[in-house]
Amino acid sequence: MAAESGANSLQVEYWNDVAGPKWVALDGLINDQIEGLGRTAIERAAPRPGEAVLDVGCGCGHSSVELAGHVGETGRVLGVDVSEPMLVQARSLARAAANLDFQVADAQTHGFEAAAFDLAFSRFGVMFFDDPQAAFANILRALRPGGRLVFVCWQEIAKNPWMAIPGAAAMQHLDPPAPPDPSAPGPFAFADRERVAGLLEAAGFSKVHHEALEARVTVGRGLGRAEILEFLVQMGPAGAAMREAVPEVQERIRASVAEAVTPWLTDEGMVAEALCWVVRAECPGN
Repeated sequence: MAAESGANSLQVEYWNDVAGPKWVALDGLINDQIEGLGRTAIERAAPRPGEAVLDVGCGCGHSSVELAGHVGETGRVLGVDVSEPMLVQARSLARAAANLDFQVADAQTHGFEAAAFDLAFSRFGVMFFDDPQAAFANILRALRPGGRLVFVCWQEIAKNPWMAIPGAAAMQHLDPPAPPDPSAPGPFAFADRERVAGLLEAAGFSKVHHEALEARVTVGRGLGRAEILEFLVQMGPAGAAMREAVPEVQERIRASVAEAVTPWLTDEGMVAEALCWVVRAECPGN
């Protein structure tokens, strides 16, 4: 089943044809990098036995499996994502979880059952909507009165050198792009806490709260240096630069990224700071 057409069509195409297959291939490495941040957000969400949870932008399903463990056999988790390749991976990962289902769906437009969930959660999956206010309003309708929304998202790229450094090294080999719209759909679209709070409140949520979450992440744990470099040039702005470049420029990008990240490399991988927001809000009622 394909995600609903229309809204978020560019993201649907990207996460099915470009990013989804790449993330599936690199699933273990990516999950290792962000699992601790997601786990902290789940702790803040405090899912309880018997609760119904909606996991928005669940990707390859790791957060959904963890949530299913918290709610137990009397609870249920529905993981939704627009990427069919990633949900194939998620279903394989969660084969033994009887309280967990996955559905190809766009959370901005999908007709969820009204007031069906106690908790809506997302691990880096809500920053890609064309109309985030509409998406949050749709998610709100799926929550019971008194239900809660909790998600973790990146702060600005400058505060996340694990992506900023290889991205800047790569982009110097392309024609200078137009200044990006910081609120455009993408991994750093929710960096501005004031904007996000305004979107959530306009969608109908109350008690919006941002908590800064700072950690050190390891990129490419256990890989050799050449493999770490190849991983880095497939992700984020560096990956976008590689897709635009001809082969000879791609080699120059690799060389520049290798030089830029060398000070950050350890025997474990590229170790760098990561700064996120854990955002909490409530569905009015009760």
